[in-house]
Amino acid sequence: MGLLVMILGLVLFFAAHVFTTKRETRAQAIARLGEGTYKILYSLVSLAGLALIIWGFGHYRAAGWIDVWYPPKAMKHITLVLMLPAVILVVASYLRGRIYATLKHPMLAGIKLWAAAHLLANGDLGSIILFGSFLGWAVYDRISLKHRTDSGGPPIPVGGVTNDLIAVAVGVVAYLALAFAFHPVVIGVPVVGV
Repeated sequence: MGLLVMILGLVLFFAAHVFTTKRETRAQAIARLGEGTYKILYSLVSLAGLALIIWGFGHYRAAGWIDVWYPPKAMKHITLVLMLPAVILVVASYLRGRIYATLKHPMLAGIKLWAAAHLLANGDLGSIILFGSFLGWAVYDRISLKHRTDSGGPPIPVGGVTNDLIAVAVGVVAYLALAFAFHPVVIGVPVVGV
């Protein structure tokens, strides 16, 4: 049951996110509904999908998962190492500096790295579906960005190296919080000592 709920959540979450890549259809929806209503609906569908993903995955894990393969223990350590740049990339998408200017879409790069790292460490069916879906979406979205003709939102100024240094510092703090507080308490899986 949990796996089906998670899949339903993934469908909802990614339906909203894929819809934004259909620029003409999105523009028509905004014209019909108004930008505020569109953003509220987009947020509600995304949040509902995220809630279903979290609830479904938690239920799936509690009910006993389905092993597909057994990753070597070293993969968990590799994942731990890969997560640091993944978190820094996500932070760099908000603190725009040279990292942002070089990668253009560090959020998507961070999501791809996060998903790929977790696929290395998790061999159960639910994890493969969850992280594989996020990886597939991030790859799709990056490709769609290359083909968009509209500029998207208003331009956001890009800073210099100072923003990168702040992004790295904030990313390290966020990484430590995620690894040593969030992951073991909320996810229920310790990231060290495994």
